[in-house]
Amino acid sequence: MSNLIPVQRVEDISLQYQSTPIGCLLAYHNLKHPFNAYTRAELLVGMCMDHRKHLHIPDNFAYIIRTGGANLRYSEFKVSYAIAVGGVSAIALIGHTDCGMVNLAARKSQFIENLVGNAGWTQTQAEEHFISFAPLFEIGNEVDFVLSEAKRLRHKYPKILIAPMLYRVEDNHLYLLDEGETRPSPTAQF
Repeated sequence: MSNLIPVQRVEDISLQYQSTPIGCLLAYHNLKHPFNAYTRAELLVGMCMDHRKHLHIPDNFAYIIRTGGANLRYSEFKVSYAIAVGGVSAIALIGHTDCGMVNLAARKSQFIENLVGNAGWTQTQAEEHFISFAPLFEIGNEVDFVLSEAKRLRHKYPKILIAPMLYRVEDNHLYLLDEGETRPSPTAQF
């Protein structure tokens, strides 16, 4: 994962994110900066529903949408709400290592067997459910997916600052993802 940019000091936060809600998120979570008080959210966090991740952030700082693989394709109305009504100016899109939405085909038997055993579905119902939905939620590779999702969201919300990140469950830290030279600047002013 050579695309990972560790944030171990304030100076490690990219200039484009300093003095923004993204910079604050990194400072709170990775650097354990003291919390400011918030009366409204400044940030939308899109992250995976995985139980191993917990963000160290103050109350009222962020809206958080948790969905498999940090896939916001089917949560766009919620994203739009956070921007239009909530007034957020930035989105932190956070994938994570060892994501269950990677290589779903390898989990097909377990998925079907446990829907039958734990939920009371028939074998046919469980198989059809997996076949219908697994392709919609398979993300391929965590890093590549988050980078492509950030690009898609930037196209849809061009004035919003969007930062692709990866949460390493191995050390509980957030890492910025290196997007290379092609990263577009947001049109919003911060």
